[in-house]
Amino acid sequence: MTRLGILLTNKYRLLSVAAILDVFESVNKFYTADGKDPVFEILLFSDTNPDGSLPEFSGYPIQSLRSPIAQDLVFIPAFNAVDIAQAIQENYGFIPWLQQQYQSGAELACVCTGAFLLGATGLLNGKTATTHVDASEAFAQAFPQVKLQVDKVVTGDERLYTSGGSTSSFHLMLHLLQKHCGREIAVRIAKMFSIDMDREQQTYFSTFSPVQAHNDELVAMAQQSIESSYHNAGTIEELIKEIPGSRRNIARRFKLVTGITPIEYLQKTRIEAAKRLLIQTNQQMTEVMINSGYSDPKAFRKIFRKTVGMTPTGYREKFYMG
Repeated sequence: MTRLGILLTNKYRLLSVAAILDVFESVNKFYTADGKDPVFEILLFSDTNPDGSLPEFSGYPIQSLRSPIAQDLVFIPAFNAVDIAQAIQENYGFIPWLQQQYQSGAELACVCTGAFLLGATGLLNGKTATTHVDASEAFAQAFPQVKLQVDKVVTGDERLYTSGGSTSSFHLMLHLLQKHCGREIAVRIAKMFSIDMDREQQTYFSTFSPVQAHNDELVAMAQQSIESSYHNAGTIEELIKEIPGSRRNIARRFKLVTGITPIEYLQKTRIEAAKRLLIQTNQQMTEVMINSGYSDPKAFRKIFRKTVGMTPTGYREKFYMG
């Protein structure tokens, strides 16, 4: 029997824990219905005091991190927290426990922003990982030694597994179920939970949320100029020509504050505008292109596909709200 440990971290996302339990409990039910022993022994672990602030969860007794039980597979749920750095600090007790479990041979899997806790262990250094697309920049800054692949739904590298946004957790679980139980069980779970087994990218779920909370007036002026005039099919030089200072100085300060260049900022702003027009209006593709600031259909499709992970037409077909 495979020992499956699920962490009840401080500020864990309830949906994340519930999804993990639901999937692996369902697998055990498949086995028992077929006259076989359950394949997973599910244990929940918490860093709370032993006097019992969390004595039980969904019928499972809570295990202490001081328990000597070695796990075969450990799941780290997503965080339900705005300040991820603070959440990591509050969960510091899990870090040596995770390191010890990994050294003892356990596989470690994390959901969405749970990757930040796994990153804090240092175990991901030099290895590939992913996380929620909207948390990717913060993750890259916090853990520069990790090979972040933000477009990936699931990554696996030397017994360390990560997944993207919360629904990507199902793809991570399918991957691990196929490894531990075989493809037949993975397919049965995919059908039961209506999971698209072939999804490999998550970039089309991303939202460009530029840094606005800073005190650099020059950069703020450049941002405002780009955001108010992105639809004019001009160059970045034209859009920021009224900003005082040399182009080189503006670009340097802009990259320092926002993490991207002015040109990248313009492209992301335009693509975000195109995405809104595609799903919120019935404008023709040429109108969408022009109103987003593009004049060349071929260039528009190429940049959109590179940024979003699918064509403008495919994006509209998938997300149109009309």
